[in-house]
Amino acid sequence: MTERFVGPYKIKKIVLSNAIELELPSIVKIHPVVNVSRIQKYIEQVEEQKKEQPASVVIEGEEEWEVEKILNKWQVRGEDKYLV
Repeated sequence: MTERFVGPYKIKKIVLSNAIELELPSIVKIHPVVNVSRIQKYIEQVEEQKKEQPASVVIEGEEEWEVEKILNKWQVRGEDKYLV
């Protein structure tokens, strides 16, 4: 599953009254100019709500994670998807 929103990212500049440019890291593969309707104000989570990202391992230059258990498997457009 993916997050509903990603970020927080800083606003680089206001392009138009309804479009802004974001400061995105190079690994984010989206266009940096987005419509303001796509933006939400960042609200910090309380300590008990924070999701802890599992530690990753770098193998042959690729970041990987160890899976404890596969809970479900399905196909989307011929590609396998897993719930872990």
